[in-house]
Amino acid sequence: MKLISIVCLFGLFLAQPVAAERADRDKPVYLEADRATVEDVNRKESSRVSIFTGNVILTQGTMRISADKVIMKEDLNGFRQATAVGDLVSFRQKRDGLDEYVEGWSQRVEYDSKTDKIELFRQARLKRGSDEVQGDYISYDMNSEFFQVIGSKERGDEAGPDKRVRITIQPKSKSE
Repeated sequence: MKLISIVCLFGLFLAQPVAAERADRDKPVYLEADRATVEDVNRKESSRVSIFTGNVILTQGTMRISADKVIMKEDLNGFRQATAVGDLVSFRQKRDGLDEYVEGWSQRVEYDSKTDKIELFRQARLKRGSDEVQGDYISYDMNSEFFQVIGSKERGDEAGPDKRVRITIQPKSKSE
């Protein structure tokens, strides 16, 4: 019964689409860091791994990820997977066609350019306008505009700080 209530509340939170800025996918990726280790760019048989440490900022169009460390894997087709870790990693991206951003924070963020998916792990928080979700894990699929939020208890971590999912949905005016 609790699960049904959470799903219903979550459905209300998602009543308006939360599409990421679609033009971001075609923009170059920029990385800034204090230090970087980049594997050979002429590899022919496997993915390339690059490690960026110290005040790392990854940007692609309107998307921005700030972290203490980012491990970037690039496959032979040019798709990238980034794992960002830090005291709190931050993520921000403009919504498609609106002057509004989706913002997130957690201890670890994983981004996959092939699936256009962002995952936030541990002390995860995602905000759109004044609506907000919190939990131990949040998955945001940029293509399907689908969120999934899980508390640490459901993930089998009874001692985790985010045992339950928390959702704040602000009332909308009639004009919205």
